[in-house]
Amino acid sequence: MNILVTGGAGFIASHIVDAYIKKGHKVTVIDNLATGFRKNVNKEAKFYKADIRDLEALRKIFKKEQPRIINHHAAIAVVTESIKNPIPTLEVNVLGTTNLLLLGGEYNIKKFIFASTGGAIYGTGPFNAPVPETTKTNPSSPYGLSKLLAEKTIKYYANNNNFDYLIFRYANVYGPRQNPKGEAGVVAIFGALMKKNVSPTIFGDGKKTRDYVYVEDIVRANTLALAKGKDTTINIGCGEETEDQKIFNTVAKATKFKGIPSYLPHRNGEVLRIALDAKKANNTIGWKPTVKLQNGITKTIQLLYAGSA
Repeated sequence: MNILVTGGAGFIASHIVDAYIKKGHKVTVIDNLATGFRKNVNKEAKFYKADIRDLEALRKIFKKEQPRIINHHAAIAVVTESIKNPIPTLEVNVLGTTNLLLLGGEYNIKKFIFASTGGAIYGTGPFNAPVPETTKTNPSSPYGLSKLLAEKTIKYYANNNNFDYLIFRYANVYGPRQNPKGEAGVVAIFGALMKKNVSPTIFGDGKKTRDYVYVEDIVRANTLALAKGKDTTINIGCGEETEDQKIFNTVAKATKFKGIPSYLPHRNGEVLRIALDAKKANNTIGWKPTVKLQNGITKTIQLLYAGSA
């Protein structure tokens, strides 16, 4: 299969590219390297440094590579920055997605696989966690809004241009290659700081919760998506609320860090508690999470210390 992966130099999508190539697929990667790294791109993939906001640059790539499936992970995924200045987030996450959909129709793709968010898109509730896909969407930031708008845009163009789609609403993903210098990725951030014997910061009182899923499980969902899941939206998560304090304690144990965190107020736009019900993922594509949080964190920290995360 000829697959185009956007954001393929980044944390999650670079692992997906590796898996697709391992299964014998031809993979083309598009990434502007704003947050991704060229070293993450599999040597067997065809790489283009390009911005998904540039329709004509994308058209040249589509004309040459003729992809049959688009796996779209390129995005600006910084909640606080989207609040301060929403325009770049909306341009990349909505207009950039629209460009890919337009070309997908023009070049007769078979399927569009999309990485959405399972936290920012449901917002602050009220709801009982874990939340199913039928939960009312209520974005609490322009980032969450951008993903919701992108989802609606995907459904429109897939219906009008006769290709399938599958939307994944991810929980908080962690694992090797996650950038410890970003806003998201608390496991990588905490691990990198503790490695230097620096105390991390927890925003809030430590009781804010997230649902964490290891990147290998995300990769497996995207591999299953090549043949399963048609015109639907599914959560990808473990269904468990994990407090920030527990993440700190688990990473500290893995790194043998003896310090304590500093605490600052919650940041605007952050969801205070979330976990995702992923029963539909099992029913639709046969996916369940397999990596327990403690095992995943231990594996991530080991690779971080080895200099490969």
